[in-house]
Amino acid sequence: MGPLTELGILNHEGGILMAFIIGIAFGFILEQAGFSSTRKLAGVFYGYDFVVIKVFFTAAITGATGLILMNYFELIDLNLIYVNKFFPPSAFVGAAIMGAGFIIGGFCPGTSVCAAAIGKIDAMAFIGGILLGVIIFAETFPLFQDFFVASPKGNLKITEVLGIKDGLFVLFFILIALGAFALVNFIQKKAKKVEY
Repeated sequence: MGPLTELGILNHEGGILMAFIIGIAFGFILEQAGFSSTRKLAGVFYGYDFVVIKVFFTAAITGATGLILMNYFELIDLNLIYVNKFFPPSAFVGAAIMGAGFIIGGFCPGTSVCAAAIGKIDAMAFIGGILLGVIIFAETFPLFQDFFVASPKGNLKITEVLGIKDGLFVLFFILIALGAFALVNFIQKKAKKVEY
């Protein structure tokens, strides 16, 4: 459970319990925001509903700002937060596969679990597809292992790549989000309204 276990505030079991509680809360919030609806999720791609973009941008801004402030007031050490290693070729292929799955199935992995939890059969089928994909990936991994780990870039952070401070990046990110909100509001007003 990240820095809480690293700092000894939670033991391993406490971290798992905390992750479970946060996961339940996250699923509840997703469902309340309407993210168990494929129409709402697919609305991003068809230009009639941008709630997904607004919610995730807002979550990213809140999280990033919170981390920056907590680090500034020495309540958290950003160096204790794990950053995944970056392998550009496999990251881009994985993103393309994930995006295609999102468009075709109408769910991302998190929203599919949320929808399945309230009994949506299409979401259960989507999860079945995810599990099948995981099995195929695991069984065929030796065939493309070299591609998977090609061009390693280490534990890169975008601020290191851009050569700017974390706070300045968060400021730019907030400005980009505000611009995105204005743009999607404009697009949504022009797009045909769809009833849910």
